[in-house]
Parts: sequence; structure tokens; C-alpha cells
Amino acid sequence: MSTVLETEEHQALRAAVAALGKRYGRDYMTTVIREGSHTGELWAEAAKLGYLGVNLPEEYGGGGGGMAELSIVLEELGAAGSPLLMMIVSPAICGTVIARFGTDEQKQKWLPGLADGSLTMAFGITEPDAGSNSHRITTTARRDGTGPDADWLLTGRKVFVSGVDIADATLIVGRTEDARSGNLKPCLFIVPREAPGFGRNQIDMELHAPEKQFELVLDDVRLPADALVGDEDAGLLQLFAGLNPERIMTAAFGIGMGRFALSRAVEYARTRQVWKAPIGSHQAIAHPLATAHIDLELSRLMMQKAARLYDDGDDVGAGEAANMAKYAAGEACVKAVDQAVHTLGGNGLTREYGLASLITASRVARIAPVSREMILNYVSHQTLGLPKSY
Repeated sequence: MSTVLETEEHQALRAAVAALGKRYGRDYMTTVIREGSHTGELWAEAAKLGYLGVNLPEEYGGGGGGMAELSIVLEELGAAGSPLLMMIVSPAICGTVIARFGTDEQKQKWLPGLADGSLTMAFGITEPDAGSNSHRITTTARRDGTGPDADWLLTGRKVFVSGVDIADATLIVGRTEDARSGNLKPCLFIVPREAPGFGRNQIDMELHAPEKQFELVLDDVRLPADALVGDEDAGLLQLFAGLNPERIMTAAFGIGMGRFALSRAVEYARTRQVWKAPIGSHQAIAHPLATAHIDLELSRLMMQKAARLYDDGDDVGAGEAANMAKYAAGEACVKAVDQAVHTLGGNGLTREYGLASLITASRVARIAPVSREMILNYVSHQTLGLPKSY
């Protein structure tokens, strides 16, 4: 793929991460999934090379970059067939939120470990009856006593939370009552994995990935006052500081996966011969692959725009671009995987070529962390100024 719009530093980062991904590849990922283990070796090596914390502040051991750099890392690992889903959660969402809004103590406790990979943090927002609609979240936090040092009691349920079994803590989106208005407002809490009352149940998924999905049950989980991240009154500002990076990184995840599938299909179409000619010489094969490439390239441009806006501090502009990037990448990923499988025919469904499992995995970028329909709602209302239907 062309990188003419990137700096020399970004091009060097892309090449270096691609080399790391090539050493692991799809065979490594499928072995990990088959054995039910985790991508510990790849995670550790990516951390050692400084890739996991490339977006976090230098004073806490990070690379001092932003979403532009972190999205390159995830995209290139995905293009090699070894995407690290926890990158979306731990350094991108949790690391960013803590770096922007955490107390000095929270930054010192968590950021160095998130940067060097020794600590991981999951993110819990989705609920059974609310999806990702933060206005309908019912997980609530209340003070057990009065004063700023009183403990918090957190109660509620979360679903589809990735990697809770390997994460040291989970950043939970809850709601607290505004003392002045009585209205509930979103707030973020760091919940240690072994906190009493913090239960988890693994969800049986058809999706095959190293990162498992969990339902969480919070039954009056007692947290110290300093478990609250940032200002109790900041509300949605802090929440969207994590959701915009989540969308940018999901776009990178989808683009990387789409590139991997496309590369397999192109290689096959160059060499597979039917009727004395490579099948790639036929326009019925070549044109859909070319279209998939164009769609992935366009998605990446929007992702780069979103990352640039976010890193420049334009949260509003980044919100629009990040949603569009996530939508475009999700669509491009699904279409690229589908066309890759179709290009290989029966071979596309064999374990040997490693594409069939992507038929399910590619849907992740369409569905999570927010559905494409909700993104279309966002663009309809926020960008086009059309009235809401809800």
C-alpha cells in the first residue's frame, strides 16, 4: 500500500512492525486460538520494541506519539495475520483516558505498565439492555458515606468485555448521581480483577480469537475514592476521549485484516491456473480485488484523518472522522474477506489458507464497538443536521 502521505518516521515504524508481524504471521495466531492460549509472546515482543505504548507520554515510559502511530502498529500486525485485539482496549482506550484525565497517582500506577506491556486493562461499557448507549447504562456508583474520601459501591452488569481474564483491571463505565440535579451522569472507574463482588462469566462465542469475551457482574463492588478516573463532573468528555481512539483502532483492525485477506487472494490469483491462464487475468476476478484494494485505501485515508484530528486535540472533528473511518473500514474489511474467500473457491474454506475463520472475524469491525447503523445515525444527525428518529 502507498505511504506517500506519511512521514519518514511513520514509514519506518510501519516497516518495522510489518517485519515483526511477518515473524509470527497467521499460523502463530491460528495455533494460539486452537490451543486456547494467549498471544503472550507477540505481546511481549511488541512491548519490548516500544510498539504497545507508542501513544503514551514519554515521562511514563511511552513513545510520546498518538493514535496515528498506534493505528499503524495494529494495522501492520493485522496485515501480517496477527492482530492484537487488546491493543484497542489497553493502550488506546484505557491508556489514553488515564493519560488525559487520570490523577498523578493513577498515571504513575498504570501508564508505565500499560506502556511496557506488563499491565493490561480491559474496558467495560456495553450492557445487556443498553448496548453502547451511555444514556441508558444502568451500572451505578454511589458513595458509601460522605466526603471526597468515601468509598464507592459499584453495581451493575456488562457484556462483551474483551480480555478480562488476562487484564489486571477493567475500566468500567458507570453512572453517578449529580447532587445538584439528581440526574445520572457517566463516570469511569478502575476495577481490579480480583475485587470482591466483581464476577465474570465467559460468553460462548462462535468467533474464534485469542481474546475471550465476558459478561461481568458487579455486586456492590467496593472501590476506594481514587478509583474514579478524572473529574466526576466531566461526564461524556472523558468517555468520548476513549471512544474516539476505540473507533480509530477498530478501523486499523479492519484495514489490517482486509489487507491480509486481499494479499492471500492476490497471491492465489497470480498463480492459480484454469484454462491455461492465471485466474487473476480474468476481469471477473481482477476487478473485485481491485475494488477491495481501493476501498481499503480510502478507509485508511479517513482513519489517518481521524488520528490526525484526535492527536491535534480536535475531539469534535475527530469524532466525526473516527466514526466514518470505522464504518468505512468495517465495510471494506467484510468485502475484502468475502472476495478473498470467493477467489479461492473451495480452498478459501480450508484451514490451510486461513481465510475461512475471517468470515466471522471480519464482522467484528462492522458490529463493534458500535454498529454501522448507529454511525449512520451519528452522521445523519451531527453532520447532515437531520432530525432524530429517537
